[in-house]
Amino acid sequence: MRIGELSSTTGVSIRSLRYYEEQGLIQPVRMANGYREYSPFAAEQVRTVQFYLSLGLTTEQIAGFLQCVMKNKEAFCAEVLPVYEKKLAEMNEQIELLTRIRSNLVERIEAIREEQQTILNGGNPT
Repeated sequence: MRIGELSSTTGVSIRSLRYYEEQGLIQPVRMANGYREYSPFAAEQVRTVQFYLSLGLTTEQIAGFLQCVMKNKEAFCAEVLPVYEKKLAEMNEQIELLTRIRSNLVERIEAIREEQQTILNGGNPT
C-alpha cells in the first residue's frame, strides 16, 4: 500500500508517517517510480507506535523495543520495562514539581485576596 492508503487506514498524517520512517519505526520499499510501498504489516506497526506515543514515550524510546514487541508480548521484551519505569519516574518528578508550583500559587492567591480584603476594610484585618 502507498503512504496515502496507510494514512487513511491508520488515521495518521502523511507527515507523521514520513517522520516515523525517518526515525526507523516503519520501513517502506521504494518502487522504481520512487513511490513508497508499505506492507500490510505497516498499519499494525503504526498503530503500535501510536499506542506507545499515547503513553508519553518518545520515538527514540519506541525504536529501542518496537521490533521486539511486534514479534512478542511486552513481557518477553527486556527493553520495555526499564523504559516504562524511567517514564513513570519522570512523570512523578513532574507531578511533584507541579504540586509545589500549585501550592505556591494557591498561597499567593490567598495572600493577595487577604491583602485586598484588608484594603477594602480600611486597613482593618477581618
